[in-house]
Amino acid sequence: MDKISSFKAYDIRGKVPSELNAELAYKIGRALVKFLGCKSVVIGRDVRKSSPELAESLSKGLTDAGSDVFDLGLCGTEMIYFGTPFLNADGGVMITASHNPPEYNGLKFVKRGSVPMGYDSGLNEIEKMVLQNDLGEVAAQKGKVIGKDIMVEFIDSLQKFYKADKMKPFKVVVNAGNGCVGPALDVLEKFLPVQLIKVFHEPDSNFPNGVPNPLLPENRQPTIDAIKKHNADLGVAWDGDYDRCFFFDEEGNFIEGYYIVALLAKSILKASPGEKIIHDPRLTWNTIEEVEQANGKAVLSKSGHAFIKQKMREVNAIYGGEMSAHHYFRDNFYSDSGLIPFVLILQLMSDQNAKLSELVGEMVKAYPCSGEINSTIADPAGKINAIKEKYSDGIISELDGVSVEYPDWRFNVRMSNTEPLIRLNVEARNDEKLMQAKTDELLNFIRN
Repeated sequence: MDKISSFKAYDIRGKVPSELNAELAYKIGRALVKFLGCKSVVIGRDVRKSSPELAESLSKGLTDAGSDVFDLGLCGTEMIYFGTPFLNADGGVMITASHNPPEYNGLKFVKRGSVPMGYDSGLNEIEKMVLQNDLGEVAAQKGKVIGKDIMVEFIDSLQKFYKADKMKPFKVVVNAGNGCVGPALDVLEKFLPVQLIKVFHEPDSNFPNGVPNPLLPENRQPTIDAIKKHNADLGVAWDGDYDRCFFFDEEGNFIEGYYIVALLAKSILKASPGEKIIHDPRLTWNTIEEVEQANGKAVLSKSGHAFIKQKMREVNAIYGGEMSAHHYFRDNFYSDSGLIPFVLILQLMSDQNAKLSELVGEMVKAYPCSGEINSTIADPAGKINAIKEKYSDGIISELDGVSVEYPDWRFNVRMSNTEPLIRLNVEARNDEKLMQAKTDELLNFIRN
């Protein structure tokens, strides 16, 4: 056996206990200390039923190998990104499966300084050590587990991204989806002049209102209903580990992450002209146009947090955005955050005295897009080759999946890293009907 099924491109993720369990978590802890030479590691966990047991086993592996553990308890992934440098630790591990169904769990890793660790940057070595049982000796001097509550310091660190005294007293629907963001919002609320209307606010491992994944259309309705009921100015929903946030305008319309990328890039470039902005290849035209108009430089990267963060460090980009609602900030250790975009959008609406629908309206018209559409099929690789052949008269790029560009429309198809899926994104120039027709054409070809 030369592969562990739960080791993926950016993290470890799988069903519990068949693909990820306490025994594997313990071995990963031992291997991590050997690989990084850790003296201290920050760990945290999401709300899933399996998270406490995995956290305990991981801690035992880390301490048996001689490393101290700073245990943040229930927290969001971005608290690991903040906590690792803040506590001067050699690494960080978040126990989460984000928006996956309840039977899944996973581990996300960072090295010192919150440098990401994906399969090509260390997880492959950890996997090898675990498979060969090459975990090093149990330390004569075992490490200690130290509980740490850094919530106030973490929320305090966000203040550099907004000016509360210049923010309007908006009424905002916030949907935690029974994930981890509720406690963080309770602290952040004290710093902001806004009124929060809280939906599914309490962390609950039973996920009584469905798994926190606002990309599923059926999960959006409670946010939309609350916006209309309370006549709110804005709606925001988070995924389970709150490293992604999703926006709804004052009418309850879901705003694709694609347009939020350009909106944030524009506002950041206003204060810092000439900076580089990273974007992914799935949807590109609107971002490139808005960044160039704002005197920035748009830089393309493969999608996925490990690739975006690496590219940001390479070119020293101030901001990176993915249409999947991951937003990365240089001033946040080049890491993604689900709370920074929230305060930035509130600030932008305040500064421009504009509703979210007004801020994105022109972009939505100019570059209508399909949003990401998944299709489960038997042979994703074969189908992508067939697509490449069928659309070979366009300009083709294979940086990430296959992107094909024509003068008035373009699309990207890519395989999922974790499931037998093809993900499709289509956009057009100023032509909603063309975008819809090409989306239908491609879906028909993919699914038949």
